[in-house]
Amino acid sequence: MKTLSRTLPGSLLAALAALALTACSDSADQVEAPSQDTEKPKPTVTVYSARAEHLIQPMFDRYTEETGVEVRYITDSAGALIQRLKAEGSNTPADLLLTVDAGNLWQAEQADVLQPIDSEVLERRIPDHLQSANNEWFALSVRARTIVYSTERVDPSELSTYEALADDKWKGRLCLRTAKKVYNQSLVATMINTLGEEKTEEIVSGWVENLAAPPHSNDTSAMEAVLAGQCDVTLVNTYYFGRMQQENPDIKLALFWPNQEDRGVHINVSGAGLTQHAKQPEAAVELLEWLTSPEAQHQFAELNQEYPANSDVEPSEPVAAWGDFKADSVNVESAGRLQEEAIKLMDRAGYR
Repeated sequence: MKTLSRTLPGSLLAALAALALTACSDSADQVEAPSQDTEKPKPTVTVYSARAEHLIQPMFDRYTEETGVEVRYITDSAGALIQRLKAEGSNTPADLLLTVDAGNLWQAEQADVLQPIDSEVLERRIPDHLQSANNEWFALSVRARTIVYSTERVDPSELSTYEALADDKWKGRLCLRTAKKVYNQSLVATMINTLGEEKTEEIVSGWVENLAAPPHSNDTSAMEAVLAGQCDVTLVNTYYFGRMQQENPDIKLALFWPNQEDRGVHINVSGAGLTQHAKQPEAAVELLEWLTSPEAQHQFAELNQEYPANSDVEPSEPVAAWGDFKADSVNVESAGRLQEEAIKLMDRAGYR
C-alpha cells in the first residue's frame, strides 16, 4: 500500500502545508491576544481627614464594598493637614481634604490647596449656604451649637437667645469652652456677620462678665461643670450632648434652641473638598458624591449624632428626638471669612 505523500502532487503538498501553518498561527494569535473587554483596574482615592478614624473608616469600607474603589486615608488636625498640602504641592498624594468647621474649610480654600468642583449632583443635594461660593468644598454633615441647661436649676422659659446670656441674671451661672477652639470662634464670626462687630463685642463681654469659672478645655467639661452645679448653662455642639445622653439617658441636662424668633440656631458643618493637585480627581468627586447620597448621609450623620447635610435625608432617631428648630441660614462660609475678626474681638473682650 502506497503512502499518501507519494500519491499527491508536490504542489498540492506545499499548499496543504502552508494552510496548516496558517491555521496554527491563527490559533496561537487567538490564545495570546489580550481581551479587548478587560476591565481597567480600580483607582485608589487618598483622603486627608481631620475627622476621627472611627467616624470615617466605616464609610470608606462600605464604599469599597459597593464600588471596588480603595480609599486610603491619613488623619491629623485640620491645620496640620492644610500645611502638609501646602508643603507637598504637586507631589501630594491627597485627592480629598475632609475636615470639620467651615472656618477650617475656608482656611483651606484661602491657602489655595483646593480646586473648584463641577458636580450637578453635589449642587442638587447640598444647600447653597452649606457650600463654598466657589464650589471648592461641600458640607457632609451639620452640627448645631446651642444652649445646654440644667433641668434642676433652670426653667427653659428663662432662656431665649445667645445674646441674652450676657444679661445680669446669668452672672456667675454661665460656663463656656475656651475661645482658642474654632467652634466658638465660628459662632462669634457669624454673629459679627449678622449683628455687626460693635454689638457682638458687647455681647461677648457680657458673657465673660457672667462666667462662673475660667473657660473649659472642651464642651464635655463644660457640661460636666453644669451637672456639678458650678454653673447652670453652657454652649455646646449637639453631638457632645448626644454622647452624654447616650451614656446616661436620665442625665439632668437638656437642649434649648435659641433665637427662634429671629435668625435661628447657629449651625456649622463637616465637609470636604477636592485638592488642588489630586491624582484621581474623577474618582475623588465620585466618592464625595456618594457621601452625599441618602443612604450614606444617614450613616455618616448617625455615626457622630449629627444632622445630614442633604436636606432630603431625615436625621437619626436619637437626633430627631431633640425636636425641630429654625437654623441660621447665613452662609457658613462667613465663619471662616470673619474668623480673624472674631478672634481679635474675643481677645479684646477678655474671652480666652
